[in-house]
Amino acid sequence: MPKHARKRQKVARDEVVQPLGSNHLAALTDDANKDDEERRLESRLFGVPYVPSSSSSSKKKTAMEADAGFVISDGEEPGAGADSRELEHMLDSDLFFIDDGAAPSSSDSGTVPDATHLGIDKSHSEGEDDDDQESSGRETEEIEYVPQETESIPEIVTEEHDQTTSAEDAQTRRKAPAWVDPDDANLQVSLTAHTRLRKLRDAPSEDTVSGREYERKLRRQFERINPTPEWATKARKKLHSSKRRRSSGSDSDADDTIEDILPDLLASTGGISAGKKSRVLTQGVISVDRLRDANQAAPAEGEIKSVQFHPSPQIPVLLTASTDRRLRLFHVRFQFLIFPFFLPLPLFFILTLSPLPLFPFYQVDGLTNPHAQTLHVPSLPITNAVFHPSGSSIFMTGPRPFYYTYDLQSGASHRSPRGLWGTTFSSANQDASMETCAFSPDGDVLAVAGRRGHIHLVDWRSGSAQVVAGLKANAAIKSLWWSRVQNGELLSLTQDSQVYVWDVRQRKCVKRWQDEGGFGSKIMSGDQQGNYLSIGSNIGLVNVYNARSLGGDSKPKPLKTIGNLTTNISCLQYNHDAQLLAMASDVKRDQLRLVHLPSLTVYGNWPTSKTPLAHVTSMDFSVGSEYLAIGNNKGRALLYHLRDFAQQ
Repeated sequence: MPKHARKRQKVARDEVVQPLGSNHLAALTDDANKDDEERRLESRLFGVPYVPSSSSSSKKKTAMEADAGFVISDGEEPGAGADSRELEHMLDSDLFFIDDGAAPSSSDSGTVPDATHLGIDKSHSEGEDDDDQESSGRETEEIEYVPQETESIPEIVTEEHDQTTSAEDAQTRRKAPAWVDPDDANLQVSLTAHTRLRKLRDAPSEDTVSGREYERKLRRQFERINPTPEWATKARKKLHSSKRRRSSGSDSDADDTIEDILPDLLASTGGISAGKKSRVLTQGVISVDRLRDANQAAPAEGEIKSVQFHPSPQIPVLLTASTDRRLRLFHVRFQFLIFPFFLPLPLFFILTLSPLPLFPFYQVDGLTNPHAQTLHVPSLPITNAVFHPSGSSIFMTGPRPFYYTYDLQSGASHRSPRGLWGTTFSSANQDASMETCAFSPDGDVLAVAGRRGHIHLVDWRSGSAQVVAGLKANAAIKSLWWSRVQNGELLSLTQDSQVYVWDVRQRKCVKRWQDEGGFGSKIMSGDQQGNYLSIGSNIGLVNVYNARSLGGDSKPKPLKTIGNLTTNISCLQYNHDAQLLAMASDVKRDQLRLVHLPSLTVYGNWPTSKTPLAHVTSMDFSVGSEYLAIGNNKGRALLYHLRDFAQQ
């Protein structure tokens, strides 16, 4: 069959065999095929400089077709005779026009706007047929005119530049470290390789961290173990508040702050942390450290009957009185330079210049506790020894109708004459003991319990030490306590568990109430602020009352009855801020408990079964509750350090 005259035969070109996947690799590496969005993404991820594409979409299409290996025939397609030659004789001016930017008229609804104004690719608009012009014209009315992508590039770069600049400014405001190791950024540390590093993990699955993260975790662990002191936190707050108040913000802010703090600091003789509030204890666990015995250089030959710290915080002195008729004093801290300023001058000369000291004095530092001197009172078996509230003298009593005083200023001892209760009484009616006694808070009046419910009021302010008044209860007096709530009120506990409230000014009983339970009450004690009142019985029960509500209730109810001990209560002692109550019994060994007063619960972690307390006979807290002294029947004065009250 002869060939058609108008049809040409296709001649296939020699195709070059390319390996599998080479077309895709070439498309990925060729920058000409990447649009502006892809170029911008590569610039942000890989740091490649952003260069907008300048080639037209038609050139992209031609290049893509060439890379794809398409074979285009030079001859005409079948059936392309009249259609292909339809525009052959038309002028160029009819085929092309110049776009002057004029908006299309409403009548030209079928005209397609320029692709650059619509933000779409030209390759899609040029390939549309004439039949779809009407539908495309309707769609263009719904398309919003957006600016070209190249116009938004400077704005994005500017925003990134602003963010970088603000971050750099924030870093410059912070205090730069003194030294930085550049290798820390490349360091990799395993938190599971060593056992001691496992506590730094935030999750069990966390393993390897960078050097910067490892440094941050170490710093966090250090601050958790060693928290910032309270004085440093207050100083920083004061510094920041002063800087905020100043509007200028000059470089002399730190110097001005120091100038504001220094006058108040140098004008005071107290410590930096002297005025801080006491720490609030938590219930359940208390931190206690044992120190060496206060009297380890010269222990007593009998049981310790009385232990007490000096009432002044500037004189850390501890006294002990034992059944060997000796009184001993101890210095609780090593402070040589404080002696000339805080101790009385005659006593200072006695302690430092006397070759044969006459006064028992120990310097207790928890390590050596050297022995200084001993005071022996042969005629008085000392069962009670207390400091006068003013701290100027020591008052000693026993099962005798007289007492001894030791003046700390002059270093002289004084014995009261017989007939203290007046010359009209015979020796048979005189009280044979002065063991139960108590000073008023100001130290002007001394209350002494006598026989058959008598209470003798001794004038101590005048120095004559004579009985000026007397009170009478219906039963024998077991304990005395001066109220801190109402001045001039004296509380007495009788043998039948009755509590008498006396008005010393009017010399009469203003109230009387029964102790809850009536378990053979034996001892009564209260705190220095007058918030609590405790009464111990002979079967180990301790009733804790609210001391401020005793005046209004006719039958006061205890806040709680503590029954952790089962034998006779012999000691009740409060600490300085009424957060702790120590109660003990001398009948059995190791019978001592510490009570957390805000929650009225007993600490369970101390004392333990291995704490060598023996039979506790006396105890006392220091002025700031840093120390707890415990006397026992072996003649030892045990010394414990309460870490919760230690000054930072």
